[in-house]
Amino acid sequence: MLMFTITPLTRPLYIFIFIAVDLADRFSNPVPELQLACQTLHVLFLFLPLLWALGALPPLDALLFWGMEQILVFGMGGSPMSSNVRLLLMFAVSTGITVCNYFIPSALGVVLFSVTTGFLLSLDLSQVGSLSKSPREAFRVHGLHDGGLPPFVPTSFGWNLGCREIALYVTLLLVATAEAGLLHQFFGSTQSQNLVSGHQSHVSYLLLILFFLCWALREMQGAYVCGGMFLNPLYPKGTSNVQTFKEKNRGLYLAAAIRRALLYFVSPFAMIAFLSMDKSLLSLHTVSISVGLTRAFRVVWQSSEDALLQMVVVVLGRLAAGGHLLPGWDSLGTGVQLLLVGLLIDRLSQFLAKLKFTLTVLVTSWTEKKQRRQSAGTLLALNTSLWPLVLAVVTLSALLSAPLLPLFTLPIFLVGFPRPQRSWPGPVGTACPCPDSIFYQQMSGSLASALRTAFSRGSLGSLAPGSHFLGRFQDRMVWIMILERGYGYCTVNIKGLELQETSCHTVEARRVDEVFEAAFERPERLGFTQGFNLHWGNALTPCAALAVRAYSDARNVLSGIIDSHENLRKLQDDFMKALIWLLLRYCVQKHRGFLWRGEEVSASGGTKSQSSQFAQTTCNQPFEAVVVESNLSSFRFRQESSSGTSFGDWSDEDDLFGPQPPRRTVALVTAEAQPGHSALQIGASLPGSVEMDSLFENMALSALQPLQPLGLSIGMPAVDKSRNTEVLKESSHLNFSCPQSEIFSLPSGWRTAPLLPSRLLSLRPLFPEEWFRFTLGRFGLAVQEETSADMTKALKEDEVLKELHAKVALSCLILVGAESAFTSPSYIYRLYCGDVPWTEGLDWLSSRKELYQLTLQAFRFSFKLLFDQASLGPMESPEELFSTLEEYERDWYIGLVTEKGWHDGVLQEKPFLFSLGHDLTMGTYTGRVLSLQEQLIQVGRLNGEGVRGQWANLSWELLYATNDDEERYSIQAHPFMLRNLTVQAADPPLGYPIYSSAPLHFPCL
Repeated sequence: MLMFTITPLTRPLYIFIFIAVDLADRFSNPVPELQLACQTLHVLFLFLPLLWALGALPPLDALLFWGMEQILVFGMGGSPMSSNVRLLLMFAVSTGITVCNYFIPSALGVVLFSVTTGFLLSLDLSQVGSLSKSPREAFRVHGLHDGGLPPFVPTSFGWNLGCREIALYVTLLLVATAEAGLLHQFFGSTQSQNLVSGHQSHVSYLLLILFFLCWALREMQGAYVCGGMFLNPLYPKGTSNVQTFKEKNRGLYLAAAIRRALLYFVSPFAMIAFLSMDKSLLSLHTVSISVGLTRAFRVVWQSSEDALLQMVVVVLGRLAAGGHLLPGWDSLGTGVQLLLVGLLIDRLSQFLAKLKFTLTVLVTSWTEKKQRRQSAGTLLALNTSLWPLVLAVVTLSALLSAPLLPLFTLPIFLVGFPRPQRSWPGPVGTACPCPDSIFYQQMSGSLASALRTAFSRGSLGSLAPGSHFLGRFQDRMVWIMILERGYGYCTVNIKGLELQETSCHTVEARRVDEVFEAAFERPERLGFTQGFNLHWGNALTPCAALAVRAYSDARNVLSGIIDSHENLRKLQDDFMKALIWLLLRYCVQKHRGFLWRGEEVSASGGTKSQSSQFAQTTCNQPFEAVVVESNLSSFRFRQESSSGTSFGDWSDEDDLFGPQPPRRTVALVTAEAQPGHSALQIGASLPGSVEMDSLFENMALSALQPLQPLGLSIGMPAVDKSRNTEVLKESSHLNFSCPQSEIFSLPSGWRTAPLLPSRLLSLRPLFPEEWFRFTLGRFGLAVQEETSADMTKALKEDEVLKELHAKVALSCLILVGAESAFTSPSYIYRLYCGDVPWTEGLDWLSSRKELYQLTLQAFRFSFKLLFDQASLGPMESPEELFSTLEEYERDWYIGLVTEKGWHDGVLQEKPFLFSLGHDLTMGTYTGRVLSLQEQLIQVGRLNGEGVRGQWANLSWELLYATNDDEERYSIQAHPFMLRNLTVQAADPPLGYPIYSSAPLHFPCL
């Protein structure tokens, strides 16, 4: 809301500033600087409309936050913040500490206060609440793995605030304050004016040694050395296996551990010793010296590597001067010197990065044929002839820390308005989500853990807020941005780019692959010419490969599998075996208490609502969403109501006039009153009969028994009462021959399928009795408290139990239309999707949600068996089939990509996922397998100034020039600048990343 409140005041504020300077010049004593400023503003006042039209003047909120960020970083030794609120709070606290430091009368008090507050402010104190929780909860609160708890939780140092973390931080603080106080007390007042011969000189030489050691050990960790110009001969080459990569990296890991100890545990104390003995502490009561020393004591912890570089530059300057004093320089004091050196290094690095970006835009506008426009020659000639002006624009943008804006990404350069390092005003974490976003969400936790290791080892180079990295794995692109940096922690934002590659996306992705291949997939021995980075001019510089747990995506065309008659003939038998296995496993789960009690239904067939726990442990597919296919073969979600299940277009259920109560026949009503009556005496509706709502409780008229005169039965069909149907006859209690059979009894409502006994008996040979006995024996051992061979044998010989399961399994086989062998791939696909064609009694099956879900899951298991056996060969034994089904249930999600269960399976990190698809354009059926494994993700550093410049142009082009053409030049593929990928990674609504994490805080010690 702050932005919307302040934005309308931007232009009046600029006019007020111009008027205020003019009034100050008119009514004050003559000041040459004020007069010069007034004259300059009078000239600029004429160009205000042009500057507003070009978007060169920053909005008030951007100017405010940019100014606060610059003062916080360079004036107080802090870091850019990950949000505007954090920036405001940190700026206020840092300002208060600086003011307090100025009023402390004692130099020793200033040293102790500065060391303490500098250490505390360099920590991420805002995360103390979440870090104090358990490791699992802390990992979740960090913003990692929002979709559910991960199967693994990092236990390394810093992921939660435990005893070891508190002990380390307290020890560091006590040692630092003790060291600073003692050194200042005994050596501060006796410090010589000559650095070469004083006590400070010994520490100075130690700082030089530490800097060169840390720099050399950091260079060893990356794929390239010397600013990305030459390949690192020590880095592992041509390795794609994770274990092999880790084995080859052991030597580098040892070097990284040494660097980490020197940088985080030795260098801060050496720098504190250098500052504690500085002679400028004797003249603290000046604003500049107080501010400089307060900043210096904080930056030692906030950014140890940058502080070490700044002190080395100051030391080298003093050593170069020898014993001579530099009046203008030495009078500033060490703190102000470090402040100016830090500002100079930052602006110089920005200038070099902007100059490289400028040369890339200029050169590629002519060398790249697809980038060469008709005006390319003219623009190149103008830039060459006006090179001092171009250099001045680059220098001005670097001095202001403003993005260098290439107009429409052409070689026409302007200075964009200053803005914070985040580049975008909105909160971090906005995205344009789609179904593929879950893959980035799943890997965000593991990627954060890998980044934590890479940051601590220095594999990705020097870290600074505003740095951008690009990761590549198969068809996935990960965009990583550093938001905040402190002692022992780092805050990043992870974005995922779209997987559906456009032509522009493909061109740039191919170039990214080429850049990474040149760095990581090269021969072992290289000559000098081959060791040079041929892609040095590219915006991407490869850094390292990270081991991350992610899904590998494999897609196969099922031609020759799903349309093979031999495979289809076996599908029916596999379906029956899978269904029997699931029914018995359902009984075991129910016995063990994984299902809610009281789920058994009455003989009327009405079922109660299932438990959500059963949906997770028993069925892969959730009950809330069933995906079906329409006549146009398109998918859609149908949310179930509490009383029925959605089916395909062939279903006769129509909710056009609201939910209809389930119909009950007279025979069912009679059965409710007489529980002992057999439900199999119910006659099915006659084919071609019209169902009409009757006066008898919404009963179907075709279900009514014909009226007969009393005593007259002449001419009526004779009923054969001599047929032995005792086994299939329903009763409230079944007489099992084995006491353990009660465990494997199925709900009574599942026995009331509206099918004639003769139809079931005709399909009785399809029931695999041997498989049933084998599976029953295996599950029987699991539920028996004491293993008994006699009890297992009695269980297998229980005919009532066998006929019960045979009846339920055969009823499901008939009701899904699978009583004859499968012959059509389209029918298999429809049944796999849950779009069950209408059959007699389908309404009955759909009303038993648990049984329907078990049936659908059994068919999907059977199709997965078909897929595996066609690829790997047939199952050789019942033991192998049993273990395979156990693996499906434990390690696989078998369903559809569009189901909620698929989404949950990815976030819960199921080891494997399988889906069946249909390619309408090619007319083929495809199988998709996701495998969770540790993979190597290649990560490279992007030119941060190039990214900021392209984002500034994107903002200017869409908001000021209002050029929203989807085929505009500035969004087209550029293999060197990676223009299309950079536009995608921008925050919405100008960009369109499909995933963007909240600011992720993780340790780096």
